[in-house]
This record gives sequence, C-alpha cells and structure tokens, in this order.
Amino acid sequence: MNKPALDKRDWIAGLEKGLAILEAFDDQHARMTPTQAAARTGMTRTAARRYLLTLAHLGYVQTDGKLFNLTPRVLRVGWSYFDSARLPRIVQPYLQQLSATIHESVYVSVLDEWDLVIIARNGSTRVMTTGFVLGARVPAALMSGGLVMLAYKPDEDAVRHWLDATEFKPFTPLTLTNKEKLHEKIRQARVDGFVAIEQQLQVGVRGVAVPIKNRHGQVVAALSVNMPIGKETHEAALARVLQPLQETALAMLNVI
Repeated sequence: MNKPALDKRDWIAGLEKGLAILEAFDDQHARMTPTQAAARTGMTRTAARRYLLTLAHLGYVQTDGKLFNLTPRVLRVGWSYFDSARLPRIVQPYLQQLSATIHESVYVSVLDEWDLVIIARNGSTRVMTTGFVLGARVPAALMSGGLVMLAYKPDEDAVRHWLDATEFKPFTPLTLTNKEKLHEKIRQARVDGFVAIEQQLQVGVRGVAVPIKNRHGQVVAALSVNMPIGKETHEAALARVLQPLQETALAMLNVI
C-alpha cells in the first residue's frame, strides 16, 4: 500500500524517533545500552538515552541503570489493532467454520512492508505444534500466505528487488532460499491462484494459502492453513483443503 504524502508541517520527528527506539528491540537486542540503541537507530547517544528514559517514565521500557528492555506495556499498542481493526473481527466466524470443516488451524494474514503478520486465527482441536500466535510475523517469502500476498502485489519489480536484496535464514534443511526459485514460486502462485509449500519454517509442516479479495477485486489478505504432513500426500492434502479454503475466501468477498 502506498503511503500518502505528508506535509512537513504535520511531521512530528519526536514520535518517529520514539517509535524507532521501540522497534530497535528484537530477539538479538532484547536489552540495550543507550549507545547500542543509538547505533541501531542512527541517533546520537544523548538523544537515544533521552528517549529511553522518557519511555521508561511512561512504562514502556525498564532499566537497571545501564541496560534497557521492553515491558509488557508495549503490547497495549499492538493489541489496540486487534481491538479496533475491522478485518480480524469480520473474518473470525468464517475461520471458525473452516477450521471445524477441515480440522486444521487456519489463519488470515496481511503484509506489513515485507513481513507477513497473522491478524486472525482459529485452531483445530487436535494437539499439534504447527500454530502461530496472533501478531506473529515472518518474512513473507517463507510462508504460503506471504507468497500469495507477494504474488498479487501490483509492483512486481519491487518484489523482485526485495528478493534480491534479502538474505533468507534457512529454518529447516528444506527452506527455499534461492532467489530465482522463490521468484518463480511467486509467479506461479498468481497463475494458480493458490500456494502450497512444505517444511519451510518447521519440519513436518505443510502450508496452503489462497488470496482474500474485497468486492473491488483487490487482494487484501491471505487465508491459509498449517497442517502436519504425516502420511498424507501433497495431492491428497490439496484435494482435502483447497476447495474449502477457496470457498471461504469467496464468501468473505461479500463482507470485506
């Protein structure tokens, strides 16, 4: 989605920098000094320290006097999306019905720049470890829903440029990291209207996804299922879940 132009008079630089500090924390940088935060955000150490201290005062980070880390209050910002956004609420009844039909965990996800983000889900009753939590994000090219979303992006050149510029971490021995093969997978997804991949993020797990379109024909999200491969063949899995996925996505078209 293209960002609308913003007049310089309306730009609040302090808000941008404060959010940059929050986004600088990740699994590799769970605790940081002001110097480390400055290096990750391009700020001076003095500026990074002031933002960290302000965020600590507001309760979004905590510190032992040297290192800073996020607090659970940060989740308020993310969960505000789930509490207020229309799409997750609309699709939930459809996910419940679909999951009950195919007895698998199903998801609706959207792109945030080049990450796929899970915004709605419904799990099957059987015990398995193929699920993603709400808000989970992964590189779009490594999930069936992400490949579907990339396939329908209007700017194919931008997709190719991102693929070429990104180094993908192999999560399993079968993770597809070859740029040409990934690009071909994306092109084929647009031809087929669905994606089926196996063992990209987790050994023994298969993913199938279809696009969700609005009444104007625009792809706004992906509908996907994650399921254990077990003894079921690729063809048998598609025969079992693809049509219910497509029918559910088509039913959503009338309400999105």
